[in-house]
Amino acid sequence: MPPDTPRDALPASLRRDAPLRGIGLTLLSTIFLSTADITSKFLAGHVPALQITWLRYVSFAVIMLLLVWRAGGLARLRTSRPVLQFLRGLCVAMASILFVMSLKYLPIADAVATSFVTPLFVTALSIPLLGEKVGWRRWTATLVGLAGVLIVVRPGGAAFQPASLLPVASALAWACGLIVTRLMSNTESPLTTLTYSALIGLVIVSLLQPLSWQALTGQTVMLGILIGVFSTIGHWMVIAAFRYADASVLAPFSYAQLLFASLFGFILFSVLPDVWVVVGAVVIAASGLYIAHRERVRARMALGVHAD
Repeated sequence: MPPDTPRDALPASLRRDAPLRGIGLTLLSTIFLSTADITSKFLAGHVPALQITWLRYVSFAVIMLLLVWRAGGLARLRTSRPVLQFLRGLCVAMASILFVMSLKYLPIADAVATSFVTPLFVTALSIPLLGEKVGWRRWTATLVGLAGVLIVVRPGGAAFQPASLLPVASALAWACGLIVTRLMSNTESPLTTLTYSALIGLVIVSLLQPLSWQALTGQTVMLGILIGVFSTIGHWMVIAAFRYADASVLAPFSYAQLLFASLFGFILFSVLPDVWVVVGAVVIAASGLYIAHRERVRARMALGVHAD
């Protein structure tokens, strides 16, 4: 899955300008995230998505609690936005479940390519939820990106399958989580937010386990833990990268995840994305990069002046 922590979610005191370091961390994060995704794809053939997600969240929660303990204990979990923390945890958990569900039916490259539509949903949701003004340039980029999704999904075509909508729904849930993150960015630290997301997500997926529980082998447990560790490391690297460079600088390199997903999918499953998936992915990436560029332009303008 794509990263979900924008630089504006970090306190100003944590931000430094070192773009090469940020780019390096972003590229490394795509390797870890792709490894987590391809491992989820491997398990999805015989393990329910809810159990895969649960194993991931067990690792995620343990890692975050250890970090909280090292950072000063439970005092770091104080929050002034408990409702928003719950909503973010719910959104991220749903995004994870839907994405893993899609891996049972879709090639890994198709699912990852479609999931990168998240920035387009963020643009659309920022109007009613954040009160932002979105002009014609970003609206055009958003529509172009959605056209890219249609190219990948191809509704109504012979190759269409309903499961293609799962990563789209996952991206929408992920975008909602991003919007909530922005609403909390001025009051909540990344450590606090990530820990609440881990704990709330673990509770949610644990409550859902009776719906699809089956006996787990030792190998499955180990691979599930690997998914949690690798995805947590990947997202930690994303957060660290945003300390050193703006989103518009890092965005092009985050799309390396598409390349790694395709490569791993070919090595393990002998499946390459077809030409339409490649075309759609390029369109989605181009629209996302343009939106990132416009965000950078807007950020550089004087306060009170709106750009699109």
